[in-house]
Amino acid sequence: MSINDLDNPFIVSKHIPDELFCDRKDETATLIKQITNGKDVVLVSPRRMGKTGLIHHLFRHPVISDNYYTFFVDIYAATSLREMCHSLGKTVFESLKSRKAKVRDAFFQTIKTLRAGFKIDSVTGEPTFELSIGAISEPETTLEEIVRFLEQADKRCIVAIDEFQQIADFQEKRPEAVLRGIIQQCANTSFIFSGSKQHSIAQMFQSKSRPFYQSAQLLDLKPLNRDTYSDFAISLFNRYSKTLDREVVEQVYDRFDGTTWYLQSMMNELFAITPAGGTCHIDKIDTALANIIDIQEGTYTSQLVLMPPRQKQLLQAIAHEGFVKSATSSAFVKKHSLDSASSVQSALKGLNQKEIIAANEKGIYIQDFFFAQWLKNTY
Repeated sequence: MSINDLDNPFIVSKHIPDELFCDRKDETATLIKQITNGKDVVLVSPRRMGKTGLIHHLFRHPVISDNYYTFFVDIYAATSLREMCHSLGKTVFESLKSRKAKVRDAFFQTIKTLRAGFKIDSVTGEPTFELSIGAISEPETTLEEIVRFLEQADKRCIVAIDEFQQIADFQEKRPEAVLRGIIQQCANTSFIFSGSKQHSIAQMFQSKSRPFYQSAQLLDLKPLNRDTYSDFAISLFNRYSKTLDREVVEQVYDRFDGTTWYLQSMMNELFAITPAGGTCHIDKIDTALANIIDIQEGTYTSQLVLMPPRQKQLLQAIAHEGFVKSATSSAFVKKHSLDSASSVQSALKGLNQKEIIAANEKGIYIQDFFFAQWLKNTY
């Protein structure tokens, strides 16, 4: 699809065409260098900074697409090696099923524990994957078979595992050690371990007591450069005969700490409310933000209804502060009429487990900036 076929060039989905992908040239070059030199990579950043988009952008780069088979697996919702096996097996199968028959035959012959899940569609004659998660009785063996198949491929392979830190909470005993034992045997396959829980995934690869200690190169994905993104956004407006004031992009960038998904969402809405031949001035920012939040209001209300009262009260307090250095300080507790420091500590733990809040050098904050703004507006 050409850029000119799109009604709005600010895409908010995971898959962004290369001509609409903003920068990340240095990061892409670093990933290519590491992968082509046989190294595994840990890609870490806060959520919605653009890790997934960068990985798919990397996979489309000619150096990678021409010389590697690439596989992307998201294990955010996985709770066991069994579920991870199911996702990885299905991803590999779906990626390769359109290739020549000998590749498919090698897949069936190698991955014996999943063989029962492969069927032939009676209408199209195409192979399909119809295996329930519960049918995977030996996940460790299945993982070994999948990796063995990748190791025998006629091209080098790259497996990107998104939200990799989840394996630390898998149901099985020592899942990190199991997976590390399988992966370290690979010579034909490189891995990209992507994660958004920065502290958790850093511990996995930097703690001497953990199986993945120093097994991969760490790449910390930072926000896009402010000027670079501003130039990018302005050029897209111009391409559609619209004008975007630089001050608009800069204010949006600063408000959302340069987090890619929020920038794209705001630019998408600002582009939509700017008429052809018109100019997007700074007064449109609040309108665009209100439009986005209005669409999400039902979701936010439902989320809040299900929340325990103390978590809800603490969340409202954080929303009004933006960033909180010490949520258990007497000044913060008193200012927002919270019960006590101990109750705040308990509420913090619950909100953190639900991944509603996070922390950086500025302090504790609500991860969903739009949700935070809605809370501030509503309460």
